[in-house]
Amino acid sequence: MIGVITTVPTEIIFAASRRPVDLNNVFVADPEADRLVTWAEARGLPVSTCAWAKGIYGAIHRLNIREIVGVISGDCSHNMALCEILRSEGVIVRHFAFPPSRRADDLERELERFADSLGTTLAAAEAVKPALDEIRALAGELYRLADGGMVASGDLFTALLNTSDFFSDPDKCRRELLAALKKAREARAPVQPPIRLSCAGVPAIFSDIWEVFDRLNVRFVDHEVPRQFALLDGIGLGMVETYLKYTYPYDVFSRIEDVGREADRRAAAGLVHYVQSFCHRMMHDRLWREGIAIPILTLEADRPGRVDERTRTRIEAFVERLSP
Repeated sequence: MIGVITTVPTEIIFAASRRPVDLNNVFVADPEADRLVTWAEARGLPVSTCAWAKGIYGAIHRLNIREIVGVISGDCSHNMALCEILRSEGVIVRHFAFPPSRRADDLERELERFADSLGTTLAAAEAVKPALDEIRALAGELYRLADGGMVASGDLFTALLNTSDFFSDPDKCRRELLAALKKAREARAPVQPPIRLSCAGVPAIFSDIWEVFDRLNVRFVDHEVPRQFALLDGIGLGMVETYLKYTYPYDVFSRIEDVGREADRRAAAGLVHYVQSFCHRMMHDRLWREGIAIPILTLEADRPGRVDERTRTRIEAFVERLSP
């Protein structure tokens, strides 16, 4: 197994005969996620550090992961320090960097370097991509059905998110997506049309966030980051073009443009912008508000757990504002 801290060129990892494990998914799905954070703090990670970084650190040790990929450009500002801590503890750290230039030649060189570091080639990874794209296409079909309101918010979020590592087992991921598609196709249309929302920002650390919105007759028709992790725009394309279209690791303006376009196309009435405490991306909230025309609710949280009453009240007020 090789742990990944964010979406990286998974094709290269599979081509190198490794199994990627998305440590974000491991952390947030753990029934004792907060204990992973507390354990990391006991090991010396600062309280005033993003809980995701601490949770990932705890997940690495819980699974005894001995090799990881750290994204040193295009993701969390804490990644470099976390990788250095892990190296001091004997974990093998491979690096990948999404080039800030967003130039095809720079990205191709980085893909080739990363492949070489794992003992494979970019050509071998390109040969793996069509099989993974078939699975991504299933996620894309679920995303299409979500536009018709036939997919629960949490189901869409989870299905898209799981393509970040394909459960370390593409066949299992295919089966899970086929089951989700069957459920969506058999679903009955809601009696009362739900309020349609988009969501932007890092995946929320709240464990019951989608259920809270469901009870208010809200349906999320777009989840920005999981949709980007699924690389739907790159299906059938070469790896360089695919990972250039992937907006998350580049500038915020391309993300705002992408979310705004999808919100307009899917007739979203509002946008929920989730920000994680102590994350540098919190500074972008003003730019989201300047760049998106629909009403925006910014939600912030620190540690894993259920939605608190203050946040629940803010959600209810936002939904009431959008209600016809």
